[in-house]
Amino acid sequence: MSERKKITIPDLYAMKQKGEKISWLTCYDYPTALVMDEAGIEMILVGDSAAMTMHGHPNTMPITMDEMISHAKAVRRAVKYAFVIGDMPFLSYHRSVEDAIYNAGRFMKEAGMDAIKLEGGERVAHIVKGIVNAGIPVMGHIGLTPQSSAMLGGFKVQGKTAESALAQIRDAKSLEEAGVFGILLECIPTPVSKKIAETVNVLTFSIGAGPVCDGQLLIVHDMLGIFQAFQPKFVKKYANLAETMRNAFTEYIKDVKEGKFPEKEHEYSIPKEELEKLERILSEKIK
Repeated sequence: MSERKKITIPDLYAMKQKGEKISWLTCYDYPTALVMDEAGIEMILVGDSAAMTMHGHPNTMPITMDEMISHAKAVRRAVKYAFVIGDMPFLSYHRSVEDAIYNAGRFMKEAGMDAIKLEGGERVAHIVKGIVNAGIPVMGHIGLTPQSSAMLGGFKVQGKTAESALAQIRDAKSLEEAGVFGILLECIPTPVSKKIAETVNVLTFSIGAGPVCDGQLLIVHDMLGIFQAFQPKFVKKYANLAETMRNAFTEYIKDVKEGKFPEKEHEYSIPKEELEKLERILSEKIK
């Protein structure tokens, strides 16, 4: 077995050339990232989905740049091998190219990310180009872009008409020309994803865009069955940790109530002679 090494963009392209699919998950904390990295995940996204999964917001909009940096730092400390991407939150790249470069730079300088991701196609191509020209690798994101869900009429599949599909292809081409190393396709019909993958030469990734892309992304709380609010159609649950956790909490509460925890094995002791000495000291003080 060859020794594992830190994954880079050329490594990802080498996997594409070999036809080896790339695994990608979101992560927002140190212990989860540690287990993911040990398991062999190739890519980790410190996603703005943390707004919902970690902070309890109804959508991704409220999370701040400082909060994203905090999550990214925690993940980075755990990871030795995976390629880690910081997700640019709402309003971190919308106001100006300069603002976008500064915030993307924070992910690289303060949190040690390998790249950043941002949402949008043609409308953000000039921003992508500015960030890339600053020497920062960028992953694009088209299709259902949660930060723009209000404009899209909610969390809906994109590319279901010929016109909409053409718009997604144009977005992908614009991002490629702007210099992205890869594009995430979210909630796009598989035939349209296939057309996009055939049109661009950069890496393509799917989250609800079928099996035709170079890799797959899932939200970790969805695939582990922790996030309970809703489950998108494209999610495959690999565990039901919410139920496991609930059962553990219920059992703990019951043990505490019935005096079954802690047991003798969970207690610390003091040497008999030290306890006797303590009792003497206390009795003398009382006198």
